Amino acid sequence: MKFMKLGSKPDSFQSEGNNIRFVGSELATDIVVNIGDVRFYLHKFPLLSKSTRLQKLVSSTIEEDEEIDISDIPGGPSAFEICAKFCYGMTVTLNAYNVISARCAAEYLEMHESIEKGNLIYKIDVFLNTSIFRSWKDSIIILHTTKSLLPWSEDLKIVARCIDSIASKASIEPSKVEWSYTYNRKKDPHWNGVPTVPKDWWVEDLCELDIGFYKRVIVSIKNQVRTSVGVIGEALRAYTLRRGSLEKGDVAKNRLLVETIVELLPVERGCVRCGFLLTLLRAACVLECSEAMKRELVKRVGQQLEEACASDLLILAPAEDDMMYDVDLVLNIVEEFVTQGRGSEGYVLEGEVIGRSPVAPVMSGALQVKVAKLVDGYLAEVSKDPNLPLSKFIDLAEMLSGASRPTHDGLYRAIDMYLKEHPGMSKSERKRICALMDCRKLSMDACMHAVQNERLPLRVVVQILFFEQARVSVSPSPSPTPNPLPDSLAPRENNGSIGSSRSATTTTNAEEDWDEGLPNAASMRLVGRKGSERSIGSVSSVEKVHAKEAKGGGGGVSKKIFSRLWSGKGSRAGGENSSSDTSGSPRSSVNHRNHHHLEEVKSTPSRNMRHSVS
Repeated sequence: MKFMKLGSKPDSFQSEGNNIRFVGSELATDIVVNIGDVRFYLHKFPLLSKSTRLQKLVSSTIEEDEEIDISDIPGGPSAFEICAKFCYGMTVTLNAYNVISARCAAEYLEMHESIEKGNLIYKIDVFLNTSIFRSWKDSIIILHTTKSLLPWSEDLKIVARCIDSIASKASIEPSKVEWSYTYNRKKDPHWNGVPTVPKDWWVEDLCELDIGFYKRVIVSIKNQVRTSVGVIGEALRAYTLRRGSLEKGDVAKNRLLVETIVELLPVERGCVRCGFLLTLLRAACVLECSEAMKRELVKRVGQQLEEACASDLLILAPAEDDMMYDVDLVLNIVEEFVTQGRGSEGYVLEGEVIGRSPVAPVMSGALQVKVAKLVDGYLAEVSKDPNLPLSKFIDLAEMLSGASRPTHDGLYRAIDMYLKEHPGMSKSERKRICALMDCRKLSMDACMHAVQNERLPLRVVVQILFFEQARVSVSPSPSPTPNPLPDSLAPRENNGSIGSSRSATTTTNAEEDWDEGLPNAASMRLVGRKGSERSIGSVSSVEKVHAKEAKGGGGGVSKKIFSRLWSGKGSRAGGENSSSDTSGSPRSSVNHRNHHHLEEVKSTPSRNMRHSVS
């Protein structure tokens, strides 16, 4: 820290209690200066020789004891004492902590060169220009001190000079930084012991600034073309995190902080991480910030939604809303992502903006796949809310195109979770939600789980079996499933949509499901030439498929599914319902009916093959 000593005489100021100051001298004092509750007993000659204002005050007083009041002096008693000691020629030390209060007090007392050469104002200005403003940390310290000295520090251009000094140093080439700074190298993953200056070396030192001064410093730094937007984004993130939780404490103060940070964010995409943007958006909702600011954050989150994770999107709904999470907000974010994906805006790759080029469509497809996986994970989480309307689930699931989901395992998990948490759904509602899923895009493990899932309509189960058999017939040689079931679909017990037990009250009505018929009947070629209808669910049809598998006609995948479906391992005993979650138990009630009917068909070969299981 820089400092300057003034005067050469020993300090003879003394105190009596907390409110009395006087100079130890043989000469009697002849002037009393009142500053609030503090009284200074001093001598006229040294004071009036250097202060024009005190001359005016003394000449205008008519009291015999020459008592004057200057309670409005900036810096208060401590700043006046520095000026008084300078007038007496006593030793006084100026540093970054007291120099600005002394400068403002000297300005108040009018201690200019016009009354005496080498006066206090001149000496302080020289000290500021030659030392303080050239020091990185001292400039930050005095900027702190100017807050309590407004408007004097502002009128004297001290605040502006501090900000210019800080901004110019923060924008300098890191290799040219020769002054000390605060930087926690443990946070730097590239730190290898070599004393190199990081690009964001100045970020931590500015975190203690008041939000008003911080805003002015960042604006000044942004005007310096040498500073990258990534460093500015990191500075804003560090400053916000230093303030702690944005959702607790003084609401007005936190609201101002969030609004200021959003205002300071560079316009370039990728200047901060999506997780930080969602933190700001969550705080903006809690603090009831302006709708315009929320829309701005939604737009920014939508630009880089592929970076988020499902937990980041779990923003609580307003208190007056019945739902647990603000699904409408996420709908707006995903809509913004889709809208921007159709526009002409480029993407940011390694800090550079890439326009619409031959690379862009490939990047766009990859981003959509990431976002689709994110949305499916989010749907699985919000489905735990019993008040989540089916319409919002469907709207969010349909927001992305079918090409965005090369596999539907995640969507199936979300659907299964919703069916579990909403057991009172009607038949038509279950049909609507299951229509979101493309059975042809399920992995083998997901198919194995689905055919044993009693929450699914039976028509969906049969459709899965059909497509799996068709896939086997096209590719007879078994091959590893390209999309294995994620860990989230692995069997669990009483935890999540896949591993929880299903109560007897949610048993699927098989007859109703079969009466609904199968979708895409034409593509399944279920209608005979002469108009006669043959149900894929007939026991004869299933028996033929099963027999084909048993003969080794190809396709271990379909064979596994059929063997699991028709096996009797999970048959109900004593009238009890078995679990149909991912515990691995088969659809026992269906198996019982189908095996019974299979025996009946075998015993009556002349029975019309058009009839279905009932």
